[in-house]
Amino acid sequence: MGVSLSKGQTVSLVKSSGGGLTRARMGLGWDAMRKKGFFGSRAQSIDLDASALLFDSTGKLVDQVWFQQLQSRDGSLRHTGDNTTGAGDGDDESIIVELAGVPAGVQTIVFTVNSFTGQDFSQIENAFCRLIDQSTEEEIARYDLSGSGAHTAQIMAKVSREGTGWTMTAIGAAATGRTFHDLLPAIAPFL
Repeated sequence: MGVSLSKGQTVSLVKSSGGGLTRARMGLGWDAMRKKGFFGSRAQSIDLDASALLFDSTGKLVDQVWFQQLQSRDGSLRHTGDNTTGAGDGDDESIIVELAGVPAGVQTIVFTVNSFTGQDFSQIENAFCRLIDQSTEEEIARYDLSGSGAHTAQIMAKVSREGTGWTMTAIGAAATGRTFHDLLPAIAPFL
């Protein structure tokens, strides 16, 4: 069982058995709230999108992985595909990170989620992001993204170089935007 993170909390990605985490998966899961109507309730279709943004030590965006670019240019990050409804259990979208392969010039990887269809988070439930050790499928950390709000995006978490290893920090900052491009000004203070 992983650590349940609070906003701003940081966890080291050094394995309990020693050595650093080398292959991780950031999972995003959500469910759309059922809309109540005259004839009962029905499921909505809400398209949340997970993105990973790679920044250098100066805060410059050097690459991105999202539904329109499913792999980083160097191949160290790979998006598993776009889920446009939130249907299903578990991770609805995932981004796999080969930490050992991330270019040395990348200091921070920021994970974001945004509602491409424009619904706000008051219409979303059971939303979470989690970090999994891809080699063992062990959940390392989880951050709950649920909670009503008029925001259409969240800056979920960041993974940063810390000496020879990596750390993960839960951010959980509300933002507005349909793609990661809209979120860049809101991300800057967290780099």
